[in-house]
Amino acid sequence: MACVVTGGAGFIGSHLVDALVARGEAVRVIDSLRSGSEQNLSAHLSRDRILFRKADLLEDGWQDFLSGAGRVWHLAADPDVRQGALTPESQVRQNILATWRVLEAMRAAGVPEIVFTSTSTVYGDAKVIPTPEDYSPLEPVSVYGATKLSCEALISAYCHSFGMKAWIFRFANIIGKRSNHGVIWDFIRKLSGNPHRLEILGDGRQSKSYLEVSACVDAMLYAADHASGRVNTFNIGSEDWIDVRSIADLVVEEMGLSGVEYIFTGGERGWIGDVPRMQLSVQKLKSLGWKPPLGSRESVRMAIAAMLE
Repeated sequence: MACVVTGGAGFIGSHLVDALVARGEAVRVIDSLRSGSEQNLSAHLSRDRILFRKADLLEDGWQDFLSGAGRVWHLAADPDVRQGALTPESQVRQNILATWRVLEAMRAAGVPEIVFTSTSTVYGDAKVIPTPEDYSPLEPVSVYGATKLSCEALISAYCHSFGMKAWIFRFANIIGKRSNHGVIWDFIRKLSGNPHRLEILGDGRQSKSYLEVSACVDAMLYAADHASGRVNTFNIGSEDWIDVRSIADLVVEEMGLSGVEYIFTGGERGWIGDVPRMQLSVQKLKSLGWKPPLGSRESVRMAIAAMLE
């Protein structure tokens, strides 16, 4: 049966499409191209390996793409944590309302399975690190985290009410080729404009877990193949962390720069809604037989090289 990928022209979505096509699956992609790009799918579009429809999930005209599908990989979202503190309506609509519309379309078309990409920010300022999936209470400190937690609740309700199955993945920081946001992208952009000075948000001591995107996609596919409960929730990340200043050092090194002055904006949070310390426990996924193939530092270095290329 075909599978549908919402947000499939985006950063993680396009890497997922690559992997699904490589597995021989019939893939249909829905993307508004608000933050994604057809260029990310060009290798498949030029060979007619996938079906693509440019569409906004908040509008109609895409629901027929779900006809006959066996699974929806729902990655489409507004991921801008910082902007959510300024204009929260976009994330409420693009995340919560769009997810509800996907679930309703699945119910109408009889699609039995959904895979949803959530986030580590649903845990808020967790007091247990590494943080396991059963940590509580879940108290997000960002609008983005709150919308993703709301989506998780909607998905759980639809699974139990209408006989669907779900895989929910709470991501650490996923980085790599095709990324167009995040700390690495921000540092490269700033240093390309001024190779002598780098503004770093916060105090530079924010420490978080990072995982290269291909490893993330591999984990998603592995869990979807091996976990079979009604609602399957997994953390995906590395088993260590790295601080922001160390990431700046690696970017400077990979760009071949020296003598760069770091300017810190101050405070333990880089922005409203930022979580200063985050590392997820991946023990639950490891118990299925998957483990992270690389750590945060190696992931960061790979991502810098790919983004500079």
